[in-house]
Amino acid sequence: MKARGFTLVEMLVALLIFAMLSAVGVTVMAYAADNQGVVKARMDRLGELQSARALLKADLAQAAVRRVRGRDGSPARNAFVGSTSGATRAMSGNEPLLALVRRGWVNPDAEPRASMQYVEYRLVDGQLERSVREALDGAAPGEPRVMLRGIESATIGYHYRGQWLDGWPGGANAMPDAVRLQLQLAGLGRIEQLFLLPGTRT
Repeated sequence: MKARGFTLVEMLVALLIFAMLSAVGVTVMAYAADNQGVVKARMDRLGELQSARALLKADLAQAAVRRVRGRDGSPARNAFVGSTSGATRAMSGNEPLLALVRRGWVNPDAEPRASMQYVEYRLVDGQLERSVREALDGAAPGEPRVMLRGIESATIGYHYRGQWLDGWPGGANAMPDAVRLQLQLAGLGRIEQLFLLPGTRT
């Protein structure tokens, strides 16, 4: 009895099925790779948001009522600087979103400096930037560090004397009890954060 081989038609059908399965496999793998890239990008975005939030929380939680002095030695008008227009003008970088003196500046090398630090946040070209001064008085802000990107809009409010204010009125010894920051972020949507401060009454 002779062994029967595959006919040409059977070989063509087998190759067609193999090609179809290969095409499906490549499509699934490409989809999985694209999906993995999207997930990674979103996780990186969330990580950036969480990092910015943690630093804001730490700065505001240790805010101190302390006016800094300019290069000419004159004291600043306000101990706590906040946007006067609900972040509208701050979006252009023309004025700080927040500026304050915070306690607890870690000094592991025991350098001859204060344990307080001047911190400033600005919104510039859709980015939240943070800068600090090397000294509390008479120093200019250092190189800003980008904390958060893709900010489409921002609204800030200040809780002071039992009410929420859209703009910060200022004061030599005044500091809000809480700061509410609402951001519209590309890829994440609307985010609202509430930060508590130590709280001081004038």
